Amino acid sequence: MVLALARSVGLALLIYGVLMFALQRRLAFPGTSLESPRATASAPPGVTQVWLDASFGNVEAWFFRAPERATAPTIIFAHGNGELIEDWQTAMERVARSGINALLVEFPGYGHSAGKPSRASIREAFGRGYDWLVAEAGVANDRIVAYGRSIGGGAATDLIRDRPVRALALQSTFSSATSFARGMLLPGFLVRDRFDNAGALSEFQGPVLLMHGVDDEVIPYAHAETLASVRTGLAITQIGCGHNDCLTVWPSIVETVSAFLRTNGLLEADASPTVSE
Repeated sequence: MVLALARSVGLALLIYGVLMFALQRRLAFPGTSLESPRATASAPPGVTQVWLDASFGNVEAWFFRAPERATAPTIIFAHGNGELIEDWQTAMERVARSGINALLVEFPGYGHSAGKPSRASIREAFGRGYDWLVAEAGVANDRIVAYGRSIGGGAATDLIRDRPVRALALQSTFSSATSFARGMLLPGFLVRDRFDNAGALSEFQGPVLLMHGVDDEVIPYAHAETLASVRTGLAITQIGCGHNDCLTVWPSIVETVSAFLRTNGLLEADASPTVSE
């Protein structure tokens, strides 16, 4: 009886493991099933559309340039896994009005972008985005900031491994994909896309801004505490939202980011929003 029970439990765990391994990218990247609100791949009015030539096809990106600021810092923004770049247009327009350029890169396989999402394909796309900024937009690499939200934190920390990035901003992200998976009862060794934010952060020498909601219902606040512990001097800036409602407090987040950039000499002291909402 005990042996039969053990076999049944073992078989159930094996089936669970196989299913989780096979289906995890569908679960991790639900944005592939979202339909872009644009019928065609043309950009909205006022948006500079960029097509990044990756090994698997073209990835769409949108560039928002700050008005009349030749030395403006530039964030490369990576959104969450259940979002599209269209969801962030208004938010990035506000960033630009605050004196900060923004490059919003889509995930491969999302919206009108080619490919399939994975750590490798996302890493390549964001590297190509960085290269476009330096080669085509005339942005100096010592003015570039990697900014990742939620799973986008993995894209941002991979970028600081691959390119010379001046500063890093992480919002509502995990310490590592494996630790997050274990919290979801998925064994760490089964994780296919092993984003390691804590590992990259421990090696990064530049300024870091950590933002997280205490009541985050998706990625627990403890992940931010783990990230803050990997380097001396890191602190967590608490933001007044959970996880998927943070656009409601976006103006205050932009103010926090602007203050961080000013403190680290990346944003002029008089840079402030040119248009109010």
